Amino acid sequence: MKAVHFGAGNIGRGFVGLLLRQGGYEVVFSDVAHALVDAINATAEYTVHEAGPGGTDHVVTGFRAVNSRTDPATVAEEVASADVVTTAVGPTVLRFVAPSIVAGLALRSPDAAPLQVMACENAIGATDLLRREVVAAAGADADLLLARAVFANTAVDRIVPAQPADGGVDVTVEPYYEWAIEAGPFGGALPNIPGAHFVDDLAPYIERKLFTVNTGHAATAYFGARAGIERISDALADPAIASSVSAALEETSAVLVAEHGLDPTDLAAYRATILDRFRNPALVDTVQRVGRQPLRKISRHERFIGPAAMAAERDLPTDALVAAVAAALEFDDPADEQSVELQALLRTEDATAFTTRTTGLDPEHPLFPRVRDAVVDRQQHLRPD
Repeated sequence: MKAVHFGAGNIGRGFVGLLLRQGGYEVVFSDVAHALVDAINATAEYTVHEAGPGGTDHVVTGFRAVNSRTDPATVAEEVASADVVTTAVGPTVLRFVAPSIVAGLALRSPDAAPLQVMACENAIGATDLLRREVVAAAGADADLLLARAVFANTAVDRIVPAQPADGGVDVTVEPYYEWAIEAGPFGGALPNIPGAHFVDDLAPYIERKLFTVNTGHAATAYFGARAGIERISDALADPAIASSVSAALEETSAVLVAEHGLDPTDLAAYRATILDRFRNPALVDTVQRVGRQPLRKISRHERFIGPAAMAAERDLPTDALVAAVAAALEFDDPADEQSVELQALLRTEDATAFTTRTTGLDPEHPLFPRVRDAVVDRQQHLRPD
């Protein structure tokens, strides 16, 4: 069995690739980073280190890498003969992956079992997005080629912090992980991925993860950055920050109960587990890494505005989530392109235009005035005396 995984970064090697290897797949990493591809091909094994209580080391073998920028033909050939294709590249990069999948499907035997495609991204419906990009790239051949593949959405969760500069291709991760995959598209022929669980309805898993793990992680980063704290674990050691993050997650849990009927007691336990993960002192993670790309994180269907909008539509509390958005507006990291753009927009656009542009909220939405007020407050602090 063979799997092609697009994105040979830390998540690719330390989570998705690891579980695929444990399932018996030969793993072919596809990436555009020349030095990384060479480093992977220069070694016969790498180690995934689990940092924290219950962690262990996993030695990974049976892999290789291909540069999709310089050798697209080889990537297409690998896809053509693969059983599984996965991605961990970021939702905005999926459109660049699609042509390789299209090229591979064009080479694939019509008699072969359908290629099983799963986008493992921090986004709702990422595989649906990838499928749409494949359709666009395939053009007139879309129906023919789509008959050779099945596409299944997933929800993935594992914290992988920034890695030491001298770490090579080894990866340090947290011990905890979750990989939920919708079962329906496979028609009973499930891929062999130990530790993954296949579910009939993925929506509750995706939103539970996005609105708890991602909301909580980013909120910790933005409140921590505001307080001048460097590490995520240190930020949550601050009682005021811990209280603010917990309050935001209580609001997202209320949305999950209302939307999906999830059990409040189970969600309380889930929140506690998530916060304990963030407090893991062995996992050296920074507020700068977690807080990067703030414009994406305050967009309409992301971790703050998404649940806050759902809460406002149901007359549920939103104070803590709006407070987290306000903290995100203060995130000012010259090394992060979106942070620079965020601060520039705050200085040049009026509050209504800024709120509409960055959050995607309609001015008539019940959440809009509260977010706009947070924008006004930030803009007032940016004005010169």
